Amino acid sequence: MANAPKHKEKLVRTAMRLFRRQGYASTGLQQILEESETPKGSLYHYFPNGKEGLGEAAVIEAGKLVRTTLEGLAARHPDPKAFLRGYCATMAGWMAESGYRSGCPVATTLLENAPQSPAITKAGRAAIDSWIAVVAEVYSRSGIPQRESSSKAQLVIAAMEGALILSRVGKSKQPILEVAKLI
Repeated sequence: MANAPKHKEKLVRTAMRLFRRQGYASTGLQQILEESETPKGSLYHYFPNGKEGLGEAAVIEAGKLVRTTLEGLAARHPDPKAFLRGYCATMAGWMAESGYRSGCPVATTLLENAPQSPAITKAGRAAIDSWIAVVAEVYSRSGIPQRESSSKAQLVIAAMEGALILSRVGKSKQPILEVAKLI
């Protein structure tokens, strides 16, 4: 049973990668099992609800990874303009590195499952709220009132999610880099 936690992590990370690249509906459990090199028993041990449970875990983990990235950028770039440029450069780099085949694993999974899956919807909402909170804090620290900071942060996250789609479709970093012009 020593491999069990490792199997859980491999399942979640593989699901995140596949959902980001090909979508939730186009990703089968068999593909996740094969690519993660994980036994089927581990899938149902950790995710008794099957794909929906795995989807929820993937959204939670992806949300944490994005939040951690945003927190790192906020620590390095306390000024909102510098933060936004850094965020855009990071996201543009990730998209180019993927050959414009990736997207946001949270948004991709939510688009296919919200609101019909309450668990995935709740996990996605929590992830996005945490991103907005990090970005809002950057604005607040610069002296912008909290309410305005929250509105600006929501706009930044919404613009980035849309820019990721435009970037993928156009195979270009430019839509992401344009988000930096919001300030």
